[in-house]
Amino acid sequence: MTFWVFLHFLHSGNSIHFHRNRKKIFATQIIESFRQSSVSQPKATAMGIVGNLSPQQRQSFDSHGFLVIESFASPAEIEAMRKRMDGMLQAFDPTTTASIFSTKNQVKLTSEYFYESAENISFFFEEKAFDDNGNLKQPKELSINKVGHALHEIDPVFKEFSCSEKVSSLLFSLGYKKPVIIQSMYIFKQPGIGGEVTPHQDNSFLYTEPKTCTGLWLALEDATVVNGCLWAIPESQKNGLVRRFIRGDDGVYFDRPSLSYDQKDFVPIEVKAGSLVVIHGDLIHQSFENQSSNSRHAYSLHAVDTDGCKWAEDNWIRRKVEPEPLYSSGQT
Repeated sequence: MTFWVFLHFLHSGNSIHFHRNRKKIFATQIIESFRQSSVSQPKATAMGIVGNLSPQQRQSFDSHGFLVIESFASPAEIEAMRKRMDGMLQAFDPTTTASIFSTKNQVKLTSEYFYESAENISFFFEEKAFDDNGNLKQPKELSINKVGHALHEIDPVFKEFSCSEKVSSLLFSLGYKKPVIIQSMYIFKQPGIGGEVTPHQDNSFLYTEPKTCTGLWLALEDATVVNGCLWAIPESQKNGLVRRFIRGDDGVYFDRPSLSYDQKDFVPIEVKAGSLVVIHGDLIHQSFENQSSNSRHAYSLHAVDTDGCKWAEDNWIRRKVEPEPLYSSGQT
């Protein structure tokens, strides 16, 4: 079996070790200041666009670089997305592709399968899913790292949530004038083999001039320090973009070396299913391996603005068809 290994971002190769209980009580106290129980009732503007963040929520996001909105998705929405993905996995034939999603492997190999996933629904395996002979070590349902990157465009269930009024209202509250969802991912974080995602910034991979990327990370299951929740460095977005991920003629690469981060600066973002984590494009964040017996499913969206903003031609995503904006708040 032939394997394509795609690097979403490179890493120094040094494993990151930490004690899961280290500073947990202190970090929990910090996170509570970023957490909001819900979005406020949207208020219509003269053009019909609505916003659903309170001034306090917007201030917290601008200050800290992320915001937790509890109960953003209903139990019915969560069940619908999980059930739909289960159906996709049942229909997926793993012999048709063996693309492995890696965040640590230093081999600079990419594939057309990954590039074409920008406008398709594609499946990517965990690094530890295969044995030395190239065979799956467990059922395919427990071997997939993620599915992406156009769920929000192609699948009706995921499109309904991604293009919902509350998502548009949230982006409007953040100042977006003509936003598009540029990519979507269903992330599994499988029990025991769910891989580490090293420290990174979303603007590195989805760059516009000026920078406009915002991540929307929806927990479909409870996310804890044990099963691989998000970790972030509060206020790190204020230091700007560290480096860019470039797609060149010979593949993909970073334009600068990775920085080293002190793990004590990160705080865990433990959330309940249905909570949305809003992530500034320059925020340094990561997640660790899932060493529990439980999965940690999440649905992730990334939005960029197209009003007065230019999509970088050397981004890894090079679409054949321009994405449809969620709304347009005015003409320029």
